[in-house]
Amino acid sequence: MEETSFQASQSSFSGLGKVTRVSKLNTREEEERLRNKIRADHEKALEEAKEKLKKSRDEIRAEIQTEKNKVAQEMKKKESKPLPPVPVPNLIGINSEDPTDKDIREKRDKIKEMMKHAWENYRQYGWGHNELKPIARKGHSTNIFGNSQMGATIVDALDTLYIMGLHDEFREGQDWIDKNLDFSVNSEVSVFEVNIRFIGGLLAAYYLSGQEVFKLKAVQLAGKLLPAFNTPTGIPWAMVNLKSGVGRNWGWASAGSSILAEFGTLHMEFVHLSYLTGDPVYYNKVMHIRKLLQKMDRPNGLYPNYLNPRTGRWGQHHTSVGGLGDSFYEYLLKAWLMSDKMDTEARKMYDDAIEAIERHLIRKSNGGLTYIGEWKNGHLERKMGHLTCFAGGMFALGADGSRDDKAGHYLQLGAEIAHTCHESYDRTTLKLGPEAFKFDGGLEAVAVRQNEKYYILRPEVIETYWYMWRFTHDPKYRQWGWEAAQAIDKYCRVSGGFSGVKDVYSSSPAYDDVQQSFFLAETLKYLYLLFSNDDLLPLDNWVFNTEAHPLPVLHLANTTLSGNPAYR
Repeated sequence: MEETSFQASQSSFSGLGKVTRVSKLNTREEEERLRNKIRADHEKALEEAKEKLKKSRDEIRAEIQTEKNKVAQEMKKKESKPLPPVPVPNLIGINSEDPTDKDIREKRDKIKEMMKHAWENYRQYGWGHNELKPIARKGHSTNIFGNSQMGATIVDALDTLYIMGLHDEFREGQDWIDKNLDFSVNSEVSVFEVNIRFIGGLLAAYYLSGQEVFKLKAVQLAGKLLPAFNTPTGIPWAMVNLKSGVGRNWGWASAGSSILAEFGTLHMEFVHLSYLTGDPVYYNKVMHIRKLLQKMDRPNGLYPNYLNPRTGRWGQHHTSVGGLGDSFYEYLLKAWLMSDKMDTEARKMYDDAIEAIERHLIRKSNGGLTYIGEWKNGHLERKMGHLTCFAGGMFALGADGSRDDKAGHYLQLGAEIAHTCHESYDRTTLKLGPEAFKFDGGLEAVAVRQNEKYYILRPEVIETYWYMWRFTHDPKYRQWGWEAAQAIDKYCRVSGGFSGVKDVYSSSPAYDDVQQSFFLAETLKYLYLLFSNDDLLPLDNWVFNTEAHPLPVLHLANTTLSGNPAYR
């Protein structure tokens, strides 16, 4: 018995030897075949090179151009793929009756006239450029839009034109976008700015007008932003080259970090992109960011402004509800509102963040003004930025649905912030607010440094007046908004448009000679809405992105986005 099993094992070994020999033979043949193929390919390449060398430079150039055109055609085919039909959300309040009060109607007409002045001068002197220099009367651009003429003012202003009933101007903008808005340019842009101004603006224009071109352009551009997310953590770079897809961060940001307000202000637009395309890639990108943030430790419950996209660690421990932090908190609240209040995960993150902000950043000055300071390396800086003034409106918007029946508390907090920001305007010569103001010693709600005394047509204070008006109908908010509108018309209006001013405490200030695109997108839109009826873009049906582009509330239970337990 043993002998037989030994023989069997011997024969199996000899069989194994044969198999090994055969496989070695096969490997040798395979290597030989590969060698011959490489040799043949090499010879073919040499022949082609010799042929090329016989050709003239012009012939070679023509061939390269033909290849380029082929690739461009292929890309165009891909990009112009029709998008799947999706149910259009219930769009309520795109149009509204004129206000019955004659005084309010005249004020609203004045805002519309200011919009026409800004638009007509841009059309005459800056058409196709990103922004306008109203005094030099020529186009203007900044590094956030790279080096290309992408018509930022056109895209940013479209929904304002539509809401105001300026339909001829709207069609001019649509026509330019259809024929000239091209994203395949060798240009390095800010992912955040292009998302809120361009994707937000195009989506809002699509929902308001129903014109497909806006949806197609928004989706094309979104595809160009996706390479920015190719980082070790999935936290996107601040900038991306639209042509090459190469991303990087701002040189000044803490140790190569990405910025909270930038990577945290993509959610609204990206959810709508997934809704309109049926492609979950956009939704997955922003949910990945959210999941990563939820796992991280937060010093004092606060979110620092800087996060390194390579390591996934916080940068400097600076926290702000103004620049660098602001719209991250806003988008947590608005993610919940936009989901028809189904995304409870976003609401919880918002509530937790606001509680930490109240505990550590919100203080009352000696003169009784409520302000939001900035946390820097373990201490509170008693300074508030114009950008931070949006938070009054945010607290009011988030009051309904807040924890522990604190709705009244948050509406009151919104009113106190609105009052502080109004004081920052009222304590200047021009009745326009400075970029930042202090609460030190005897000086309150006043800018101290020269480089913080400018007003660049910003909307945040007027935005808060509008939200406070919608929630309280206290007439002082319309009065304060009208004061600001008159001051802008008196001190910022020039024959070629509207310009920022360099010192709000000077009776004859120098101009900065820039008509910002957000002046048309936000400042004038919020003023117009402040003097309109509440049934124009009602807040139960529309959520405004951080560039004041209205996007409809989505009922997401039956879409591809319901993979998120928060939406089930």
